[in-house]
Amino acid sequence: MAEVTQYELSCQELVELVTAYLDGALKPSVLARFEQHLSECPGCRTYVEQMRTTIRLLGTLTEADIEPEASNALLAVFRDW
Repeated sequence: MAEVTQYELSCQELVELVTAYLDGALKPSVLARFEQHLSECPGCRTYVEQMRTTIRLLGTLTEADIEPEASNALLAVFRDW
């Protein structure tokens, strides 16, 4: 997990921490700064809501819903990552 050393989070730091936030895995001090940033930044609020929506929608997919070509392409990207 990325370490945050500044008192206020930047938008980039928030993006780096969003997965941990959505998983409930942020330390309390970082969580407070994360939520403070969200309260002041409409763009980041929109980003977090888009991530929640994406996770909710993708969570309904099954392997049968994904075309073999798309599955192979995604697996190739992750292998190369």
